[in-house]
Amino acid sequence: MYTFSNRLRLFAIISMVLGMLLVVWSFASTPSTVEEMKAQEASHGHGGHGEKASHDDGKTAHHGDQKTDAHATDAHAAEAGHHDSAKHDEHKLTQLKNKPWAAIYIAAFFFMMISLGVLAFYAIQRAAQAGWSPVLFRVMEGITAYIIPGTISIIILLILCLPSLHLNHLFHWMDPDLVTPGHDHFDKLTYGKKGWLNPTGFIIRAVIYSSIWIAYRVISRKLSLRQDESSDNSNFKKNFRLAAVFLVLFLISESMMSWDWIMSFDHHWFSTLFGWYVFASMFVSGITVIALVTIYLKSKGLLPYVNDSHLHDLAKFMFGVSIFWTYLWFSQFMLIWYSNIPEEVTYFITRIEDYNLPFFGMIALNLIFPLLILMNSDYKRLNWIIVIAGVVILFGHYIDVFNMVMPATVGTHWSLGMPEIGGVLFFLGLFIFVVFTTLTKAPLLAKRNPFIEESKQFHY
Repeated sequence: MYTFSNRLRLFAIISMVLGMLLVVWSFASTPSTVEEMKAQEASHGHGGHGEKASHDDGKTAHHGDQKTDAHATDAHAAEAGHHDSAKHDEHKLTQLKNKPWAAIYIAAFFFMMISLGVLAFYAIQRAAQAGWSPVLFRVMEGITAYIIPGTISIIILLILCLPSLHLNHLFHWMDPDLVTPGHDHFDKLTYGKKGWLNPTGFIIRAVIYSSIWIAYRVISRKLSLRQDESSDNSNFKKNFRLAAVFLVLFLISESMMSWDWIMSFDHHWFSTLFGWYVFASMFVSGITVIALVTIYLKSKGLLPYVNDSHLHDLAKFMFGVSIFWTYLWFSQFMLIWYSNIPEEVTYFITRIEDYNLPFFGMIALNLIFPLLILMNSDYKRLNWIIVIAGVVILFGHYIDVFNMVMPATVGTHWSLGMPEIGGVLFFLGLFIFVVFTTLTKAPLLAKRNPFIEESKQFHY
């Protein structure tokens, strides 16, 4: 039986507390009014926009003999310019207010998707009746325990995004003015999608997705533990059938979830590859965490039956799915960029122009580094190589989620600062606490699995 070490438990608690403090500080330091925003900019040396106004005043005085209608036109133009400036300031303030919310959302989604990726990988092993992986089942079950607090956290954040609460403006399509015919802000495209993109259906679907994932995890875990005490393979067979059904539901629910929880930030844009793209990101992140947790437990003298061949297979999956993610990224990018349809290509233009470093840096983190370090077969058997590659891959896919969320919510006002660090620390602490607490609840070896002996002897 695994015992949750006091040092690791303390680290998880400190991480949550520190993360919460940073998040609270981020909210407290966010301007609440345009005047406060301008005061903060002035204190950082970004003030001084009076040159054009002074120039215009001088020009008006110089041309004092112009006709009255010209003066009226100038006055009207000045008023329109002032109105546009006020709208710009309000829009900028909205994006700044969104920043801590977006940082929390990215961290919450990132750790939830790790757990969901592991859940899918676990179900695939069950449905395929794989012989190599049963010695890792308890590790997978421990990680998938986070799917419960992970999805609950997302649902809470989605509820806090509802326009009736007026807390943030992350999902622009939730603005009721956009679907009100005759309103100045009426948007025909948003109105056409209101059958799907409406707050009520949005929350109901979120509950349905989460219920499917949680139900499978809870039932499968119970069957797995019962199999340990069973005298036959009936629970194993039930788990096999359950996994097959779940994988069908997962493919549907995961695609729909990616449309709702990520793609709808850019609600005018869509991609038919997006569900697969998000899946590839969560899949490789989940497999990477399986490898890291396994290596940690082995370093503590646990998991004696896990050998270099098991880790080699996990590293192969890390390498292979990284290539698969890159294929999907390039396919989505190349087809949209080549077609050059304005409403589609603007998604990438925004990211290339305003998010140049994280956009292209993500490719280096998620493709070039894993390709170079994990291509060698011998390196896949070295724990320290796998750990380094794993940390880089996880950071790269955090940046991937960052690139999917930030441009539509905060515009050009992005950074990797206190809100982002605070969000990651809080959910990292929660993730570690839940996962390693779950690992203490059952033996780390699924001893009555019919393929457990094959898994113990897995060598090549």
